[in-house]
Amino acid sequence: LAMLCVAMARPQAVLLTPLREATVMLALDTSGSMRAKDLKPSRIEAAQQAALKFIESKPAHLRVGLVTVAGTAALAQAPTEEKDALRRALENLPLQYGSALGSGLLISLEALLPGSGIDAQKIINDSADNGGPRKPVESGKSLDVQKPKEAEASASRGRNMAIVLMSDGQSNMGPELIKMAELAAAHEVKVYTVGIGTPEGDVVQIQGRSMRVKLEDEALKKVANITQAAYFKADSTEGLAKIYDQLGYRLRFEKRALSEITSYLAILGMVFILFDCLRHFSRFGRII
Repeated sequence: LAMLCVAMARPQAVLLTPLREATVMLALDTSGSMRAKDLKPSRIEAAQQAALKFIESKPAHLRVGLVTVAGTAALAQAPTEEKDALRRALENLPLQYGSALGSGLLISLEALLPGSGIDAQKIINDSADNGGPRKPVESGKSLDVQKPKEAEASASRGRNMAIVLMSDGQSNMGPELIKMAELAAAHEVKVYTVGIGTPEGDVVQIQGRSMRVKLEDEALKKVANITQAAYFKADSTEGLAKIYDQLGYRLRFEKRALSEITSYLAILGMVFILFDCLRHFSRFGRII
């Protein structure tokens, strides 16, 4: 009995058990430079194919959302487990003028962390007031019905979330990409970046002018470094496919929860004590 009292007086015991609960936002560059054909059949089509492969191979309980990024950022699909909704969101993405990668990260964070106090519209408008072109944020519409969200969200939730930014690295509009990476880091959200294109680039027609667009990945590397994630360079369609295999491995989140097991340990202790008492009585005719 003394042993049992000591065991029950000890601090409560806990057991780590896995919970399947993770979210990834795909932020896809849809600026005009993504029509370049240094990746076949084009940068945007190669990126779409890789994103589709990621969606098809994702675990059933992994929620994935999609943000498109050009002169503005739009939530094309709210985080969902439904693969069909994600496939539809990836179809027929129009390419537009401008590239606001910072806005893409911001809209992704707002979608990941509702209730965290991140006001994307205000941050984007403030950046416009400081000299950048003022662009309204397109909120986009989810292709499936969204469930009600909790009123509050802790920044620590970001440990179980990530953003995958796929771009050729050119950003000329909206809030600064590096500052938005610092905001993601503050909320413990990792931003994996994928550089789409080649250093040699390709010549494309943008607003009636011929321009050579090259992969500019220095900022993408900094974003990954700031958020303690990783940068991947995709200089071929095959390389892009391999990158997504690696991303799938890296993004297998596992949230750990504390489960109370003190009562179970106490019962187990009682069983052992009772067994020992019976054994002692059968051998010596007494318990003590």
